[in-house]
Amino acid sequence: MQDTARVVVIGGGVIGVSTLYHLAKMGWSDVVLLERHELTSGSTWHAAGLLPLFNLSYSVGKLHQYSVDFYPSLEAETELNVGFSNVSNIRLANSRDRWDEYMYYAGVAQTIGVDVEVLTPAQVQDIWPLCQTDGIIGAIRHPADGYIQPADLTQALAKGARQRGAKIYRNTAVTGITQKPNGEWVVSTDKGEITCEHVVSASGNFARQTGAMVGLDVPVIPVEHQYIVTEPHPEILERRAKGLPEMGVLRESDASWYMREEAGGLLLGPYEVGAPACYLDGPAPNAEYELFPDALERLEPYILSAIERVPAFGEVGLKKVYNGAIAYTPDGSPIVGPAWNKKNFWLNEGHSFGITAAGGAGWQLAHWIVEGEPSIDMMGVDPRRFGDYAGRGYLVEKNEEAYAKVFAVHYPDEEREAARPLRQAPCYDQMKKLGAVFGSVFGWERPNWFAPEGYELTEADLDKADVILNENHPVVEGEPIREKWSFRRSNYFEHVGNECRHVTEKVGLLDMSAFAKCEISGPGAESWLDGLLTNAVPKKVGRVSLSYLLTAKGGVRSEFTVYKIAPQRYYLVSAGALERHDHDCLKKALPTDGSVSFERLTTAMGVLVLAGPRSRDVLAKVTKSDLSNAAFPWLTGQTISIGAAPVEALRVNFVGELGWEIHHPIEMQNYIFDKLMEAGAEFDIKPFGIRAMVSMAMEKSYKLIPREMSVEYSAFESGLDRFISKKKTHFHGREGLMAWHEAGESNAFVTLEVHDVTDADARGSEAIYQGDTIVGRATSGGYGWRVGKSLALAMVSPELAVPGTELEILILGKRHRATVIPDSPFDPDNTALRS
Repeated sequence: MQDTARVVVIGGGVIGVSTLYHLAKMGWSDVVLLERHELTSGSTWHAAGLLPLFNLSYSVGKLHQYSVDFYPSLEAETELNVGFSNVSNIRLANSRDRWDEYMYYAGVAQTIGVDVEVLTPAQVQDIWPLCQTDGIIGAIRHPADGYIQPADLTQALAKGARQRGAKIYRNTAVTGITQKPNGEWVVSTDKGEITCEHVVSASGNFARQTGAMVGLDVPVIPVEHQYIVTEPHPEILERRAKGLPEMGVLRESDASWYMREEAGGLLLGPYEVGAPACYLDGPAPNAEYELFPDALERLEPYILSAIERVPAFGEVGLKKVYNGAIAYTPDGSPIVGPAWNKKNFWLNEGHSFGITAAGGAGWQLAHWIVEGEPSIDMMGVDPRRFGDYAGRGYLVEKNEEAYAKVFAVHYPDEEREAARPLRQAPCYDQMKKLGAVFGSVFGWERPNWFAPEGYELTEADLDKADVILNENHPVVEGEPIREKWSFRRSNYFEHVGNECRHVTEKVGLLDMSAFAKCEISGPGAESWLDGLLTNAVPKKVGRVSLSYLLTAKGGVRSEFTVYKIAPQRYYLVSAGALERHDHDCLKKALPTDGSVSFERLTTAMGVLVLAGPRSRDVLAKVTKSDLSNAAFPWLTGQTISIGAAPVEALRVNFVGELGWEIHHPIEMQNYIFDKLMEAGAEFDIKPFGIRAMVSMAMEKSYKLIPREMSVEYSAFESGLDRFISKKKTHFHGREGLMAWHEAGESNAFVTLEVHDVTDADARGSEAIYQGDTIVGRATSGGYGWRVGKSLALAMVSPELAVPGTELEILILGKRHRATVIPDSPFDPDNTALRS
């Protein structure tokens, strides 16, 4: 075995071999893969081989799209049959919510170039004559979809990698991984050591064990997945004898199963509630081609549903029951990208749909390693989207939940219940008493909206469909049901509107303690930040600026509020959901001479946002500081006291009203909360939630990562011109940004007014048309209560970014007229913010 390599990939399943292949394809031939036994001896060998294109995650959808396009070309390249059966994939809908999900997805698919057909029940019957269509509203079909033979695919990838110079060492177990002072990695095996520049963990069920070798708590734990193969059925054999096409993959989404033909019989794969997490401490060292005993009793409801939908399934005997481990993450999407706190250590793990994702995941990870950045937005699969709260106990609960909800309707407002409430700001209980209906981000509980006292939904209000998967609301034992999820305006719509109106007319209080917070300090802090971020770093103590960290090519990686609290001391705030990502980017960019220090403050500092025209009156009652415009202007901050509590008050907010972000020692939060609520009583202060904040932010055309800003859009395309200093001759990504600008932008950010909306606003990712041509995609959408309009933020072709341009937007299968309007339809001159 060789003793040096540029990259070492650990794991010989389809994910690892695809990563090796794509690295070699990009010209890095000095790459090595290590497999403890034989290729495909983990989960790959027992995978059903399905290739579902359907996915509401943009990142995952793009990976799946690449794979399905790539696999046929791999067969041609290597002259090895990959066993790709392009039989299509049909998804049935039995409820209005499911149909809304499909119509939403169909619009998303159009923006990424995935072909989706809409079928009537009669058309389903024509394609799948063994399927009973009673109760079906309709279906969608992916004509490019189908299934593949996982082992054949893996061997083709291996051949393609070897042809480009890559090496594969089978029966070679990794026993340890260490990093040398110069940054090189040493991978120890039972056959010797390999020194390398990069390590890729693609070890599947062994992900946590591999991560532990370098001190990472990898957020992956497998879950048992069962599928059943029947004996041949006479009607299927007859169809084959007649040369009729295979009926394809059938998905009864509302009953949580998939079915396809297999060797003249049928294969049924249910995703059942109660499937347990497995390999909590990893598989045994000698585990190979391993299956668990079947547990058919868990599958009974799904088997009965399958027989009702496809009676032929109940007419033949069972041939084999497979029960194997499939790796899962808390949200069901894989983790593909750099590990946190480790330079040149990469993760390609947690693939619950690994056969589908393998090609795309290997493709993008290779781009990331070779070029320093992925070529598409990968935020949806970035390993750093989970934090250190995602330990073993959390993973067991969330991964089992993610498995059980594979086929659940993926509502845009869904908030899953497992492992909650986990991270709570001190004011959680006060907010709950005031009617808070909570959501969760990065493990934190945050009020989404506030329900009136005694508010509760009835079973009639919920109007559940008579199907297995019919939950359309949070299920919290012992608590009333106050929210119904929907793709349309739901029961909380008017209550969010009341919160928006109250903030703009009076005063509101919002908990934003989940913000990611850190301090940058040291003798080199100012010059380092100035060379890193796009905007000028505040030079005076008390100044606040908004700035961005770009990719080398000029896309947007992170957004920071920068507050200078003292000479060479800066307080940085960014999105709570991106804490590990943003902080990892900062830490990996720190100079090595010790001139700059990083301190994480997220859990040390709480944040309350006081906003509205009476916010100055409220704050004036609890502090002796001068809050006038002259003494405390917009975009500045000061250390003030609220009662006895010292706080950093920043005159900024994300709702576009007069107000302050009050950053405070988190242990003082309840004291401060009580003081503000008591002082605000005479001004009718009320709390408000994240959904009202998002609505008000949209009325200001405020942008979010990874929606309006991402690595796929240049900072100029995202409309960030005023946050890019024209005086600075250097900051990270400047050269790439200017080259992108000179070559010409393909997109432009716009705000749209959407017309003739009755009960369904844009949500983001909808296709935008001019005539019959797709000219862009929505990035966010919703109703603006202060302007009284349905709005969408979008990226469109630059020539269309002119106010007054008439376009159309596809919302749940229906086109609506949309007009480009000037940005910030509410208070474009920022009069309220400056008042």
